[in-house]
Amino acid sequence: MPSPSIAKYLNPWMFKREEKRKRFEALRQRDGDNCWRCKRPMRFDLAPGHDAGPKIEQLMPHAKGGTGEIDNLCLCHGRCNRLMADATPEVKERIRLKNEAALFAKSRKRRSKAA
Repeated sequence: MPSPSIAKYLNPWMFKREEKRKRFEALRQRDGDNCWRCKRPMRFDLAPGHDAGPKIEQLMPHAKGGTGEIDNLCLCHGRCNRLMADATPEVKERIRLKNEAALFAKSRKRRSKAA
């Protein structure tokens, strides 16, 4: 049986930071560079905590029985993450689809005005 990494115990902050970075990269590879909720592009060069910066969101919150597994996580803007709060996955999906339809309706209006 392999022994656990000693770095995990000597410097736990660095280990946690590295684990979060790996999870973030895996989510970015899986989901792409657009926000899960509003489908607008995210800026990955912004400081942590910025409204337009990426944030890891849980689809099913821990309070409602969710886990920290990759399947339960997605990337979205900081502001979109705050707006979703502790809603259930069904409510989150309904809000996301509503906002996506509104976003596409705005782009159709702009194209028709330009023509």
